[in-house]
Amino acid sequence: EVQLVESGGGLVQAGGSLRLSCAASGFAFDDYAIGWFRQAPGKERAGVSYISNRDGSTYYADSVKGRFTISCDNGKNTVHLQMNSLKPEDTAVYYCAGGPAGLTIATIPASFASWGRGTQVTVSS
Repeated sequence: EVQLVESGGGLVQAGGSLRLSCAASGFAFDDYAIGWFRQAPGKERAGVSYISNRDGSTYYADSVKGRFTISCDNGKNTVHLQMNSLKPEDTAVYYCAGGPAGLTIATIPASFASWGRGTQVTVSS
């Protein structure tokens, strides 16, 4: 059974940083892609970042480019999302999602087979 567990959310002031982690288990990690999505109240779930462990390709939403960095530690089956220069508009529940590399699309939640429960990120102004 595939399991994804997020950690690292919290409350931070604008301009601050947080590091989210997604611990994955239950699948052949190197053959999967991991995406980070976020959902703010009243809004649809949106793709934030993505990494393919097969070829290392990455994706960033325009709104986070230059501020967020995704990385993977295959030895620990963990993907990190380093979030710097946080803004109040980054406030949301952040979810990590996993799916087969090559079949997942960074901006389409339905293309991911497995999801974590989410972690709250709140950025105060």
